[in-house]
Amino acid sequence: MKTSKRSISKGKSMMAAAAIAIGLATVLPTAQAADSTAGQDLFSGKPAGDSAFHFSDIQFLNATTGRAAGNGFLIGTSDSGSHWQSIYKGTWQFTQLDFISNTTGWALAKSASNGPNALLYTTDGGSKFSKLPTGKLQLERIQFIDKNNGFGYTKAFAYKTKDGGKSWAKIATPANTRYAEFVNDKQGWALVILPGLGYNLSRTTDGGVTWTTSLHVKADELSGGKIVADGTGVWAQFNGGAGMSQQSYSVYASGNNGASWRKVISQSTAGGGNAPGEAKGLASQGPASPGGHPSDLELVGGTAILSAYSPAAHRIGIGRSSNAGQTWFAPSDTVGYANTISFTSTYVGFMADTSLNSPAIYSTVDGGKTWYTKLEIPTKP
Repeated sequence: MKTSKRSISKGKSMMAAAAIAIGLATVLPTAQAADSTAGQDLFSGKPAGDSAFHFSDIQFLNATTGRAAGNGFLIGTSDSGSHWQSIYKGTWQFTQLDFISNTTGWALAKSASNGPNALLYTTDGGSKFSKLPTGKLQLERIQFIDKNNGFGYTKAFAYKTKDGGKSWAKIATPANTRYAEFVNDKQGWALVILPGLGYNLSRTTDGGVTWTTSLHVKADELSGGKIVADGTGVWAQFNGGAGMSQQSYSVYASGNNGASWRKVISQSTAGGGNAPGEAKGLASQGPASPGGHPSDLELVGGTAILSAYSPAAHRIGIGRSSNAGQTWFAPSDTVGYANTISFTSTYVGFMADTSLNSPAIYSTVDGGKTWYTKLEIPTKP
């Protein structure tokens, strides 16, 4: 899964208007900005796990400094992706990066493709990692606030650490929780499935001691979702059915900590059936339409950014809103097969195609209207 990314608090508000803005109908050309030999130099040798190298995660700390990881490699840039340096080569198959500075960070990685994630820690930017014991915990996501405090999530449970990941304490969540997200020690959210009924989105303000239902969403099929929260902003994605390479889903937004909700996306598909929820969404299609699969959901200074990919159409792209879903902007997408994103502001962001077909890193400085190629992994002929 793609993991929920760190929220960045700097924001910008927009005038409220119940309207959807559609991006250009024609995909803008992608510009090549990286040295054509860079890929060959960075991705020499044998990949870990798969038959070829591919990206699995990307994380930028600011508009210039970032990292990208995959099966057996970690690379970094300090000039917005124009040039890349090798940081790590080895056997770890990375699934998530979570750096809090350019030197200190954690990662989830596998030693075998079908094995559990290990929790790794580094203080030198990632050239060397220490493995932190997690016992029977099979972490799927991590979210560190500082060098000591963080949260970890499995398929159904949430945990917190106060010693940098050396030990973990379980946080009480509602029964049948399938996704949780904590903003701090006290405030958190849980996506709960109710077989035959749909989803509940529950909230705690006392660190999990008590939970209250903030939103109920009816659904014919229950296949999970995601939550991102930052300040008073909360966005939740509820997945419906999938079929014929299409995914049905809905996205709801709140700008007042769940006191009220707005349905932003309601994507029903022929292959996946009805979108969860009875209300009509502001948009009837998400990014990379038709039938795109949602990938990452980020909140960056009040701007929500959703990435998606369409396996059938071979498209990847994003959509965004800077006013709690009152408007939704879907810029043009580009060619690709699967994706993950890391935005550092409303308009500046990076996207990695995580497929084996066309692994590459792209950047945008206009909120996804134009994507520039920064790095491509050479594919076998």
